[in-house]
Amino acid sequence: MITPSASTLGAPGVPLDVVLSWLQQHRIHGIELRLAPGEIADPGLGTAARNDLRRRIQAAGVQVTGIASYVKVAAPGANVSVVAELIQAIDFARDLGAPMVRVFPGADTRPAAFTEVPPLVESRAEVDERAARRLSAITPYAADLGVLPVLETHDSHPTGTDVAGILNQVDGPVGVVWDVLHPWRVGEPLDETWKTLEPWLTTGRGWVQIKDANMPASSTPLPIGKGSLPTEEFGQLLVRNGYRGPVTLEWEKAWYPQAAQLDVALGSVRTWFDRHWEKDIN
Repeated sequence: MITPSASTLGAPGVPLDVVLSWLQQHRIHGIELRLAPGEIADPGLGTAARNDLRRRIQAAGVQVTGIASYVKVAAPGANVSVVAELIQAIDFARDLGAPMVRVFPGADTRPAAFTEVPPLVESRAEVDERAARRLSAITPYAADLGVLPVLETHDSHPTGTDVAGILNQVDGPVGVVWDVLHPWRVGEPLDETWKTLEPWLTTGRGWVQIKDANMPASSTPLPIGKGSLPTEEFGQLLVRNGYRGPVTLEWEKAWYPQAAQLDVALGSVRTWFDRHWEKDIN
């Protein structure tokens, strides 16, 4: 079954109860919690506060589909600090009952155009090995807690091919987050991204993110179907290939305050869900 979900990235400063009411109104049964200071999922929350957050989400009939951390596994620097960040994010996911925790590649890059894969400052082999080594170091711990680290198509590694180059070197269970924007904007066809990431996405090891904007002219989020991203083709591809799992609306209002409120976007993504899946949806 498809699980419609939405990220709290789209609701900066909005109280949890309001966010949950919006999700209920639009029959969105999942929530992706952005792990950041001052947010609903603040990494500084103590045990009691985490338990209360989990209880309130469950009471609303909503499931936590994933924790969106900002750990950069390919970034230069000391391994110990990155691994410590990973462990903290994994612990938070366990406490909230989340099955997966998102991480970024985050290697250093040189300037590039919107449509270009950014050149890496270091060699790709060095960067990918470092990221894989760090992920390998924490997979036993994550597996013991029932949490899967998942690497997003993002920043230094925007394509499915880029991300797979890391994941295929990891010793232990990992997964992927396919953000529809980034592979597409640098020219990787949807079918190619799917073919590359299919081993993870068809086995419950990851999720996909849907969004829209009038790219490349403007990055301001738009309701699904109102921008230039291939949202219809994306939905058709997921249906055609039998994808089952979370599909998360990533409404980037935290980065674009001028964007409409999340509840406006939820209406558009619910229409998109119903058009593509009809009854085969959680």
